[in-house]
Amino acid sequence: MSAVMTVELPVDVMESARISAEEVRLEIAVALFRVERLSLGRAAELAGLSVQTFHEILCSRQIGVHYGVEDALEDARTLAVHSAA
Repeated sequence: MSAVMTVELPVDVMESARISAEEVRLEIAVALFRVERLSLGRAAELAGLSVQTFHEILCSRQIGVHYGVEDALEDARTLAVHSAA
């Protein structure tokens, strides 16, 4: 199992934004994918979603999928690690 980082957010800020912890994870994943810091597979993993579901969310937000050779290799490594677990 990989290491986990915990981020603390003030409850009142979360309540003001009317956002859950799961939604924060999704928004971070979308933002990191949008600026090409995470591949599709890794962003989906961060969001706790399948690649297909994450892709559908991106499409609903009109965010294009940038998917090159490096992304495919990273996703293949991610899948290999998770299938071995």
